[in-house]
Amino acid sequence: MTINCKGQLIDLSTPKVMGILNATPDSFYDGGTNKDESEILIKVETMLKNGATFIDIGGYSSRPGADFVSEEEELNRVLPVIELILDRFPETLISVDTFRSQVAHQSIGSGAAMVNDISAGHLDDKMLSTIGKLCVPYIMMHMRGNPKNMQQQTDYDDLIKEINLYFAERIAKAHAAKINDIIIDPGFGFAKTLKQNYKLLNKLELLQITDKPILAGVSRKSMIYKTLNTTSDQALNGTTALHMVALQKGAKILRVHDVKEAIECVKLYNQLTVN
Repeated sequence: MTINCKGQLIDLSTPKVMGILNATPDSFYDGGTNKDESEILIKVETMLKNGATFIDIGGYSSRPGADFVSEEEELNRVLPVIELILDRFPETLISVDTFRSQVAHQSIGSGAAMVNDISAGHLDDKMLSTIGKLCVPYIMMHMRGNPKNMQQQTDYDDLIKEINLYFAERIAKAHAAKINDIIIDPGFGFAKTLKQNYKLLNKLELLQITDKPILAGVSRKSMIYKTLNTTSDQALNGTTALHMVALQKGAKILRVHDVKEAIECVKLYNQLTVN
């Protein structure tokens, strides 16, 4: 199970960690903390030294109820950060977190290696064809609606079945657009209640029917801190606990705020699975 990132084959048979770098002022956990170049570079260097395979850069917060950001503003947030990182750490595999085809196109042109789309192409009808032409890996996430209204769309008759049908349709369209490397993200916290998030995690292995690598993004989310009656700042221990569950259920990429702890989780998981 490999994906091709800028000519480098990444083997996902051993789970990998994707570090989150928010270039937004309003992300739910670390919004506004990456304010200057030195802070960004220190954070990226730390994540890389701690073992991150990918750095995921986002310029549009996807938290529930997030405010609209113009395409121009998103580009102004993302492109300079990509260029800054690659100037200092040229081997970095950068994922750009965007649902806009033009942002994806310009980010790949600036040196990013893959695209992470919360809408799986639903919010920009040019996204799939753009990714196909760019020949880069594509992370497609399950979501209903958009970040502004998604939490009003949590009515499912059969959560897992409907997510699998969603991915079957999206994967078929992606293949038709000549996209070769596809990763699926079930979208914890996106158009799902707290109870549905845990049902999804508990049945995550059933998404392996897609035969695509699974990315799990649960890091410091409300499904953790609301259950523990705490805050995102205090949700690292809960995050680590759910990361181990996700790995045991088949996740191949953990998208995280805390790389060191996630890498430790992967190492322990690998030890558990040694024959």
